[in-house]
Amino acid sequence: MPRKIIRRFLPDISRLLKRPSMAWVSFLSKDPNLFHLNRHSVSLAVFVGIFCAFIPLPGQTIIAAFMCLWLSANLPIGLMLIWLSNPVTIPPMFYLTHQLGSFLLGSDAVQFTVTLNWEWFSNMGMAFLLPLFVGSLLCGIILASVGYFFILYLWHWKVVQNWERRKDRQQGQDHR
Repeated sequence: MPRKIIRRFLPDISRLLKRPSMAWVSFLSKDPNLFHLNRHSVSLAVFVGIFCAFIPLPGQTIIAAFMCLWLSANLPIGLMLIWLSNPVTIPPMFYLTHQLGSFLLGSDAVQFTVTLNWEWFSNMGMAFLLPLFVGSLLCGIILASVGYFFILYLWHWKVVQNWERRKDRQQGQDHR
């Protein structure tokens, strides 16, 4: 099952939560879906991780952690997928989402240089940030939904494949 494949990449959560340094998050073990690998929790975690990766705000990890807690999605997978947006991928991601947002809003894409001061935000911020947020939200929802349904399909396909392989083995043993 896909569970075996995913388990290779994740740490042993039960052992991790038993450490004294992790006592402050031990309440997380009460919700079984936060660390359990099943079709529902993993597909929701993929949705949360991809969606939060497209949020153009600092604190994506905190947002994803709260969404995983709220939706009972697998927490480690949801947090790992946020790293789709990393220092290497953020510039092209946000450039493309800004272009998409500008197209959807019917405005011209703004050529800009960022200066982190109040004057930049008041003059140029909304002209730049609104298309960025619109494009990012749309891309995040669409790509997260694609990821969610892809994982559901992949999980179902793998389970059916395993059942058929097991059935073929049993039929082969019956003919002996």
